[in-house]
Amino acid sequence: MIFLFYLLSAIMIISALLVVLSTSPINSVIFLIICFIALAGHYILLNAQFLAVVHIIVYTGAIMVLFLFVIMLLNLNKATVHQKSFLTRFAAVITGGLFFLVMIAATRHAFEVQPRYPFTSSIGLVSEVGKTLFHEFLLPFEISSVLFISSMVGAVMFGKKDGK
Repeated sequence: MIFLFYLLSAIMIISALLVVLSTSPINSVIFLIICFIALAGHYILLNAQFLAVVHIIVYTGAIMVLFLFVIMLLNLNKATVHQKSFLTRFAAVITGGLFFLVMIAATRHAFEVQPRYPFTSSIGLVSEVGKTLFHEFLLPFEISSVLFISSMVGAVMFGKKDGK
C-alpha cells in the first residue's frame, strides 16, 4: 500500500513538472491528465471511491477535453507566441513566490483541525456520501440543481436563433 502511494506520488510530481516544462500546449494537457489520474489513485487509497470517480469524470473527462479543444481551436504555434519581457517574467516570479508564501501561511495550522466525524471504514463510499448529501446538505444540493437547470435553460435561450 505504501509502495502504491509513493508510485502515484512520483507519477504526479513528474507529470506536474512536465506540464510546466513542456513546450507544446497539447503535451501539457496530456501530462495534466496523467497527473489527474494519479490524483484519483490517491483518492482510492484514501477510501474515497466516489470522489475518485467524480474527479475522473469531471476533471479528466470533461474539463481537460474542453482545454484540449480550446488549445486546438486557438492553434498555438511558436510563431504566434511572443516572448515576454524581463519585467513581466520577474513580476510573475515574484507573484508566484508571494502566492507560495500565502499558501504556506494558510496551511500552517491545517493539521490541527479536529475531524467533524469519527473515522470509519465507510467514509468516502458512495452510500455515505449520498446519506450526507441528502440529509445534512439537502437544501444547498437542491438550490445548486435549480441553478444548474436555470443556467442550461439560459444557454439554450442564448443559443437559439430568433424566429425559430
